Amino acid sequence: MESKVILLDQDGVVADFERGFLACWQERFPNRPHIALDQRTTFYPRDQYPQEFRDDIAQLVAEEGFYLNLPPIEGAVIGVNQMIESGHNVFICTSPLLAYIYCVPEKYSWVERYFGVEMVKNIIVAKDKTLIHGDFLVDDRPEISGVTHATWEHIVFDQPFNRHVLNRRIQWDNWQSILTQPTE
Repeated sequence: MESKVILLDQDGVVADFERGFLACWQERFPNRPHIALDQRTTFYPRDQYPQEFRDDIAQLVAEEGFYLNLPPIEGAVIGVNQMIESGHNVFICTSPLLAYIYCVPEKYSWVERYFGVEMVKNIIVAKDKTLIHGDFLVDDRPEISGVTHATWEHIVFDQPFNRHVLNRRIQWDNWQSILTQPTE
């Protein structure tokens, strides 16, 4: 297999933002409605929850410990390590919150916790991922845009809220077959 530059989004691809958010939401607001993971239809939870909860959602995800305590997505740790062992150049390419005070350092600590200090050298923090060069960007965001034409192919990491997207799709149990088949 030819070595590729693989850019992996952090939240929703290796770190389970959805599961972490839902657990925090239910713990903090046990009497409020919640949306089950398989019922999520929008990229941002704030867009699917009632309008009156938007400030609480923003505060919850900006709090100290939120990003640090996200669980890994099932199969992500093994999958990322397999990519590296296969000779690929793997980078975590993540977008921070604008309320970044805890978000950015916790993303670094999270990567070190699950992938080791060597992988911390391969973190790219960018609001505009089109500026980053690579062969593939694996991201759960349905559409990616920016100031330039991306050099990478957007491979959608499968989540309930992005099933309408027609791009090639990936999960951790099929990454090898998806990233080695030719682009149509």
